[in-house]
Amino acid sequence: MFAAPPRPLARFVFRRGSWQPPSPRALLSTIPTSIAGFLEWQNSDAADVVRVNGFVRSVRAQKKHHFVSLGDGSSLKSLQAVVPADQAEGLTIGAAVRLHGCWVPSQGSGQSHELQVLRADVLGPSDAKTFPLQKKYQTPEYLRTMPHMRARIPHNSALLRFRSETISTLTQFFNDRQFIQTHTPILTSSDCEGAGEVFHVTAGDERQQEAGDTAKTFFRRAVYTTVSAQLHLEALAQGLGNVWTLSPTFRAEQSDTPRHLSEFYMLEAEMSFTDNLSAVMDLVEDMLRHLGNKLAESRVVSELSFRTPGGLADMAPVDQVERRWSGLTREAWPRITYSEAIDILDNADESFAHKPQWGKDLHTEHERYIASRVSNGDTPVFVTNYPRDIKAFYMKPNTEESLGRSTPGETVECFDLLVPDFCEIAGGSMREHRLGPLLASMKRHGLETSFEEVTAADGSAQSPGNNLDWYLNLRRWGCPPHGGFGLGFDRLICYLSGVQTIRDTTVFPRWYGRCDG
Repeated sequence: MFAAPPRPLARFVFRRGSWQPPSPRALLSTIPTSIAGFLEWQNSDAADVVRVNGFVRSVRAQKKHHFVSLGDGSSLKSLQAVVPADQAEGLTIGAAVRLHGCWVPSQGSGQSHELQVLRADVLGPSDAKTFPLQKKYQTPEYLRTMPHMRARIPHNSALLRFRSETISTLTQFFNDRQFIQTHTPILTSSDCEGAGEVFHVTAGDERQQEAGDTAKTFFRRAVYTTVSAQLHLEALAQGLGNVWTLSPTFRAEQSDTPRHLSEFYMLEAEMSFTDNLSAVMDLVEDMLRHLGNKLAESRVVSELSFRTPGGLADMAPVDQVERRWSGLTREAWPRITYSEAIDILDNADESFAHKPQWGKDLHTEHERYIASRVSNGDTPVFVTNYPRDIKAFYMKPNTEESLGRSTPGETVECFDLLVPDFCEIAGGSMREHRLGPLLASMKRHGLETSFEEVTAADGSAQSPGNNLDWYLNLRRWGCPPHGGFGLGFDRLICYLSGVQTIRDTTVFPRWYGRCDG
């Protein structure tokens, strides 16, 4: 909320060419300071001494006055400024300006007040002929060619403000529950998923690499950019209790789809002294429900529901996005097992491009069908107990007692969270906290460890390619039962904003074949 506006300052006399800037004290006493604040300032009186900073979005020139639309990233709407023609020099589209004048009731429509400019300072000139963001519809594909300019588009700035508010709300959620926020490393010698789809980190220029100069390695072993903070969170949870992080992760998947990025953010949490997968799912459900309740009525969410004729193709329909928000706030999200999901897919009244089969991972088309059928598209759906062989090595196996029913094969205590219209946005599991079973699982997944003898083809001893000994050591020295989850933060922003592709949820997207800016 904005503070109550001050009493109008005493009017000053303005004569052409004789205007004097207000005193610093007067400037400090004027509010608000952002364009969003001015547009929400419903003061019936005029304010004489105001100063507005922003970028020129458009200019409509007339003989005596120029009508300038100004934005500063704080609002989807523009502020209208009426500038005398003799003060309008340099007010071209894209220019960074500071306008001094009076905030007075508007004679036109569109906003309650307008800025009657007394002096205009051009702080950063712009060449209108070459400025790439003209006042017309810009396609997402075109904007992705210039990521350094995308934040200047009002809708993109709204998305970034939505990201900021989401992070703030989630931070407060975890603070209220005594989770400790941590910062995990980006460079790691451990491949968490064991899938090999990682970026390798090398030092030196391309000429050294082409010459095969590998003697001078920066680190003593192979290093990757992280695919997940989970392993390090497990270590931190043994010293701090419940922990969480929001950090960048990297996947070297050659996937050119609207759901994949090579660099993206993951929200991950780890719960110590927890031996029940339901507790982890409860945390995810409570977190997203809290987010939906806190942000549903915020100004930025309202702005994201604004549609223009030229932008309808780039956003999900408003009623569809509203159903997504409503679903987050509902109680008791359905929880079904993977085996039950396969049964539902086998009995589906539609055909799939990929035939569902027990023991195989669910495809996007399967996930969307499950999310729409199980809850009628009203709420997210948890799918639990996936087959052991398609999940990561660190997941704890189920027992017949914990399953309560027979399945075609062995499963692990895990879940994926599926949301309507979209796909999986979160996944979690109980972690195998016992050393012996964890070693057996790693061997079954083909992961080497120096806990067992590793030999090269010539019979000589060598270090394993994946440094997980420290992770195994956690199981030797007081490792309690624990579990956690990871949520694709960019996918969540995509889902709740109505943006159709994850590439438009961040300013500088990186995906297969593209790393611009």
